[in-house]
Amino acid sequence: MSRPPGGLSEKILRQHRDRLAIVYIRQSTVQQVERHQESTRLQYALVERAFDLGWARESIVVVDNDLGRSGATIEGRLGFQRLVAEVGLGRVGLVLGVEMSRLARSNRDWHQLLEICALFDTLIADVDGVYDPAHFNDRLLLGLKGTMSEAELHILKARMLAGRRAKARRGELGKPVPMGYVRRPSGEVALDPDEQAQATIRLVFALFERFRTVGKVLSYLVAHDIRMPVRIAGGPNKGELDWRRANRPTLHNLFGNPIYAGIYAYGVRTTERRRQKPGRPGTGRRPPRAGEAEVLLPDRLPAYISRAQFDRNQAQLCANRTENTGPTHAGTALLSGLVVCGRCGLRMTAGYNNNGHAARYICSGENSSYGTAFCQSLKAAPVDAQVTSIVLQALQPAALEASLAVATDLQAERAALEQQWRQRLERAQYKVDQARRRYTSTEPENRLVARTLERDWEEALAEQVRLTAEHDRFRRERPQAPGPGELAAIRQLTTDLPALWQAPTTTGEDRQTIVRLLLERVLLTVIDATEQVRLDCHWHGGSKTSHTLIRPVARVTALSTYAALLARATDLHRAGHGCANIAAILNQEAWRPPKRRDTFNAAMVRRLLTAAGVIEPAPRRPRIVSERRPDEWTIRELAAELGVPQPTLYHWVQTKRLPSRSVKAGSGSATLVTADAATIANLKTIRATPPPWRRLPPPGRTTNHATLDS
Repeated sequence: MSRPPGGLSEKILRQHRDRLAIVYIRQSTVQQVERHQESTRLQYALVERAFDLGWARESIVVVDNDLGRSGATIEGRLGFQRLVAEVGLGRVGLVLGVEMSRLARSNRDWHQLLEICALFDTLIADVDGVYDPAHFNDRLLLGLKGTMSEAELHILKARMLAGRRAKARRGELGKPVPMGYVRRPSGEVALDPDEQAQATIRLVFALFERFRTVGKVLSYLVAHDIRMPVRIAGGPNKGELDWRRANRPTLHNLFGNPIYAGIYAYGVRTTERRRQKPGRPGTGRRPPRAGEAEVLLPDRLPAYISRAQFDRNQAQLCANRTENTGPTHAGTALLSGLVVCGRCGLRMTAGYNNNGHAARYICSGENSSYGTAFCQSLKAAPVDAQVTSIVLQALQPAALEASLAVATDLQAERAALEQQWRQRLERAQYKVDQARRRYTSTEPENRLVARTLERDWEEALAEQVRLTAEHDRFRRERPQAPGPGELAAIRQLTTDLPALWQAPTTTGEDRQTIVRLLLERVLLTVIDATEQVRLDCHWHGGSKTSHTLIRPVARVTALSTYAALLARATDLHRAGHGCANIAAILNQEAWRPPKRRDTFNAAMVRRLLTAAGVIEPAPRRPRIVSERRPDEWTIRELAAELGVPQPTLYHWVQTKRLPSRSVKAGSGSATLVTADAATIANLKTIRATPPPWRRLPPPGRTTNHATLDS
């Protein structure tokens, strides 16, 4: 076939025509592909331009995989990636696009293509001409066109964004509405016409006002099988109400959305570009933050809650974050999240030992950040006892109001649950009636349709029966509404706040919640590593009270009164008093030991004077054990022989790994362990074995071969 000689370019050589000519076709969105078909025709027409430039039709390849995809990034554009790969393999002599913006809207991707084309001697062509990226003038012109293409995209986006913001400032920008709302055909936002949907949203906000944590609200909804009303956004069932399981992200978005307070907001959920995934414009969005919104127009929409309640919810969500006080916990520490170190000012954490029963407040911020020593640490029990006394004293005037509030909350909760069940049963009855009407309206002879409608009717009836049974079980298990006697008992109980505080029905989380309602933070300072602790309580409202408490310490030398105590005990000893008399005198004078007990005894006084060198230590008398059999050892003797700690031997004896018996020794008893020479040799071999392979024989077996202890 002949070609017009004027269609050839002097830049095109035989080596270019021996390779492929790729026609790259792209449009940004699916709507453009459907509505702007003329642009698509112009791009496909580039095949004829490649033919006019001297390429055979079998050497012309059309790459149209990227129709409906944005050119802002290379991610997700399989066609462009294929184009770059083919050029990098040296198979392409010419790349054609109707304009440079079709190839790329990003200078990074555009210049990468230019570098590869220049390296592999590939030409680039558009409707204006043919360019060689290896030549400076053409490279400069292509770079300028790529810059203009990227700038054009930014200008278009900025223009559209400015229009959106201007419309949002007037409160006229339409946005998808959350659950509990619908948008009418006129564009007006209204409450969901379904009564159960409205009741569920109001119940969720009431639960958060009561529990103050998202986790507890979620647990309550799951325990009572309460689902969230969601209007389907697209598909054949668009606009229909769908009841879905509650989840934590949904509740966070619900509590953080200002529309529920009647506020029109724009920019509540900003987008972090570093977290956004290419090709997915909805990703990278942060949780709703009303304080960072660009537009806030109050009283523009129907509301479920007041503005004051919305502000309280935001403050509570902020306080529940771990970097602040955090939510209430199930541990025994009363001030978890409220304690601040009085030395360094960092927040103290609650640590637990003894299987979670013994709590401590630990200042470990410097240790975890810089590896330094712990700032201070003390048991939580005396601090919690002191704070409990302070809080109960502050709560005495509000006892009657608290009792009335408790009764009101109980009645409101039971009424809300009963309303939920009534609405669910009403919805089930409606579905049964609807299925029955559809079935009865069908001609009996049309069995193909009647069988399906009959099955739907049976399923609706089965669901109604299931809900009715669950409702009956719920009414049997849940407590009835409080009667006059129960209300009187509640009022009587609140008059004795200490008993209510210690009642088994009052959980640790309830106590933490009460304390958090009163106290903003508590500063703890251990004075000179002694038993004295300064307690500074900062109350909500700005007031501050200071207190001093006594904590248990490990050693008597840590007491702030140690010097005076030792001097007094020494004087009494020199006056001729024995240890028992000294202990009695110290107790009468209100001296207190470091921990475990409130009074001194003779043994404690003897240890005090012995450690200070006032009296000589009593010589240790060896325990005389009668009736010792051959190859029997005491725990102390066998531990010294084997070179192992005594607790290890006690463990072996308690687990029956070594035979033993208990005998009398003086006024007490002693444990004798049977171990012959072979057993001792095997035990020494065991101790010399590396720990990962050490294992002790099971009970009932002798150590006649080297076995290992873990």
